[in-house]
Amino acid sequence: MKLSNKKLIIAPTPSINDDDKKLNDFLSKLNGRIQMLYIDPKKIINYNTRFKTISTSLDSDYIILENTLKQINGKRIGKQITVKSNVDIDKILNLAKSGLDFVIVEAPNWKIIPLENIIAKLQKIDTEIFVTVKNINEAFKMFSILEKGVNGVILNTSSIEDVDNALINLDSSKLELKEATIIDIQEVGDGERVCVDTISMLKKGESMLVGNSSDFLFLIHNESIGSSFTTPRPFRVNAGAVHCYTMSTDNTTKYLSELESGKEILIVDDDGNVRKTIVGRSKVEKRPMIMIKARIDKNDGNRCGGVIVQNAETIRLVKDNKEVVSVTDLQKGDIILAHLRIPTGRHFGTEVDEYIIEK
Repeated sequence: MKLSNKKLIIAPTPSINDDDKKLNDFLSKLNGRIQMLYIDPKKIINYNTRFKTISTSLDSDYIILENTLKQINGKRIGKQITVKSNVDIDKILNLAKSGLDFVIVEAPNWKIIPLENIIAKLQKIDTEIFVTVKNINEAFKMFSILEKGVNGVILNTSSIEDVDNALINLDSSKLELKEATIIDIQEVGDGERVCVDTISMLKKGESMLVGNSSDFLFLIHNESIGSSFTTPRPFRVNAGAVHCYTMSTDNTTKYLSELESGKEILIVDDDGNVRKTIVGRSKVEKRPMIMIKARIDKNDGNRCGGVIVQNAETIRLVKDNKEVVSVTDLQKGDIILAHLRIPTGRHFGTEVDEYIIEK
């Protein structure tokens, strides 16, 4: 589920909002990734061309009216309503019919059922539904209600890490992919490989990021492509050897051997768009393996990386033209897509600022 038409609205916590220097630092890190803030625009006068704002201020792009419903030229007007019963839902519907552009829903007790009812009643009315959330997991649920979901969530935070995790979990983030040239291919004998069956149907172009090191990750394509000998299994990625790293949704890494039912993993398409899915089953089996090494050009420091995967026709990498190539057909000089990260040490998957070389 891509959420490019959804709004992640960040409400800086008082510890940030009440300190001009901290707020400026926070906004500079958000710039380009977040489009809307729940804040008085006077607080961000130096940034008002970069962010849309939502607040009770008449200078906001989205104005929260406290009293009478009235139109304001060039502005979207709305109400913030606490929903405790169906009476409040009927109030929202009547306001929407009267020209309300958006509503901010606060549901302190029940949340899923009231929002299902609101979404159903407003689905043919051009009124955006925003909801306040406590954390990232709650935000994702709000975007998934009745498949249609709310139009936006308001997340109160002072943490850039929260924002990064939200963008990944809400499928609103992208990773940069680099062209890497194959420099070595070797059969390495038998080993244990991890086959990851997800709870999602994966499309052509979607892959897992896998590598021998955490800073150089290859796109390992899913098995949505069949052949005369195999049927498509679009929920599956035959990912690689047990020691390999893969990226998680919280920007950490995990060994493939650690993946199990219920764990979140990151799926990346050939344009760098990311989404999360859940492992339904992880199978570790002994298979013949092949080692692949690649290099990225001098503009990125002549970085080299490798990956060990099962030596079989159904394991495929993604080429620079977005076509897939089986590892059994791969040749030196072929150009494939990979993702580079800053080389760091890792402690249980979390980056640690220390000297490290991985070979």
